[in-house]
Amino acid sequence: MGWSDIFYGIQDLHESIFIAAFDSIRFTEDQTSWWLANAGNFIFMAICAVAIGYWLGELKKYNDEDTEDREAKAHGFLGKNSELEHKL
Repeated sequence: MGWSDIFYGIQDLHESIFIAAFDSIRFTEDQTSWWLANAGNFIFMAICAVAIGYWLGELKKYNDEDTEDREAKAHGFLGKNSELEHKL
């Protein structure tokens, strides 16, 4: 058993087990329906849309509380008169 046998074993493992789900999706598109084959993509896009909506809602809630210090000297990279610049 040489190195080439190990690499061929890794190749066979990936092709027959790990990528089998992707092959079934590919065959589904060819034989049944494009919509069915892309259902996973649609589910993923819906989850991302819900997550983005939730995140934007949280940002708006935080912004409406108005607890953030928005003065120019609150952050050193926003202006020359920052408190951080005087400490250096």
